[in-house]
Amino acid sequence: MEVSALEIFYSIAFLGLLSLFIYVYNDLVLKPKGLISKLVKQGIKGPQPSILYGNIPDMKRIQSSVAKASTEEHQQVSHDYESRMFPYFELWKNEYGKPTYLLKERGPLLGKGIFTSNGTKWLHQRKVIAPQFYMGKVKGMINLMVDSTILLAKSWESRIERGGGIAEIKVDVDLRNFSADIISKACFGSSYSKGKEIFKKLRALQEVMSKTGLLVGVPGLRYIPTKNNREIWKLEKEVALLILKVVRERKEAEFEKDLLQMILEAASNDEVSLDSIEGFIVDNCKNIYFAGHETTATSASWILMLLASHSEWQRRVRDELTMVIQEALRLYPPAPFVVREALQSTKLGTLNIPKGVNLSLPITALHQDPETWGPEARNFNPDRFSRGIGNACKFPQLYMPFGIGPRTCAGQNFAMVELKIVISLIVSKFSFSLSPSYRHCPAFNLVIEPKYGVDLIMKKL
Repeated sequence: MEVSALEIFYSIAFLGLLSLFIYVYNDLVLKPKGLISKLVKQGIKGPQPSILYGNIPDMKRIQSSVAKASTEEHQQVSHDYESRMFPYFELWKNEYGKPTYLLKERGPLLGKGIFTSNGTKWLHQRKVIAPQFYMGKVKGMINLMVDSTILLAKSWESRIERGGGIAEIKVDVDLRNFSADIISKACFGSSYSKGKEIFKKLRALQEVMSKTGLLVGVPGLRYIPTKNNREIWKLEKEVALLILKVVRERKEAEFEKDLLQMILEAASNDEVSLDSIEGFIVDNCKNIYFAGHETTATSASWILMLLASHSEWQRRVRDELTMVIQEALRLYPPAPFVVREALQSTKLGTLNIPKGVNLSLPITALHQDPETWGPEARNFNPDRFSRGIGNACKFPQLYMPFGIGPRTCAGQNFAMVELKIVISLIVSKFSFSLSPSYRHCPAFNLVIEPKYGVDLIMKKL
């Protein structure tokens, strides 16, 4: 009996579709169901997820109801913002216990750089980047930090003089440019003017990715050519081309032993294949450009907001600067989560964590937990750090503004020195208070930042 070519085609097509169905069913149904079952058996519960969207519809509904219930303008400064930013955590925490969170995919912004890679690839990148931020190296960058801070102060002094001795300044915008200038000079041997377009595109990419909101993480969504995705792809390509342009200019210029040169040398290492050299360079430059200016600028903005709200600390901060910075980072950590994926099944205390499970530590919740920090956990009180971090709370290991463990932020020393320099110079030259137009609304835009900026009324001392 002869079998026609058409029958063979249909048979192959049927087998192909069947295999695809089995793969998708396993990935979307059986695998998640198995992981959930293992966690539920250990007492870790949560709302029932849908097959395709997980708990995203519930999260959107809860977020929407909270947005409608609260006014858009938040004139009163309250540090209890987590319940507004992530209201589903608050609801589910009361109903099921401690919260979990859907990991955001940040490939276009961070690529496969030091923040997102794992294993030997992460270790290799850490060995390249971390030594450039050891305290010995950071001390050599102090002069350029001071120079950039003086330029910032002079620009504010000019605006105050033009305003007749007083001026309203949106400090977060200026601090972002200031921090970008420092990271450009310190790590890439160029001024902010050269990297201006890169920072502009990265900021646009950050904002576009944040618009995706709770839909981030839906299987396959990032491959669909939606308007938002097309904009992300466009910006990602433009950022890569701009960074490679800086790299080409560096190769043609005189040799400089800065971070960019170390990245270029590492890209030529045998550990990186030839076809991924450009990707290695671009991804790690994006990581440094983004983390090196966005997080520090945001932290500096929150510190000035807190000092503007507590004028007595503007006087005290000159002698107790470290305490003020530590307290500001407690209330407003740059990143709201520390995320780890179980690359293999492991055990944490009495909990068995299955392979593939993402663990998210909610830093904002840990930093404001009354059981750890006492009944005034949500108040601004730098005095709690008067005897150091080890004596500031019941469990000092839960203080983690720069992360925790071997993956602690490589640029921690750099960030702290920069913050100390800019804040100390500002409080020595200016007095300031919150502008009536300031609206207190912390927002999650990949980092915790002031949604409407930080508007201050500034005067020269």
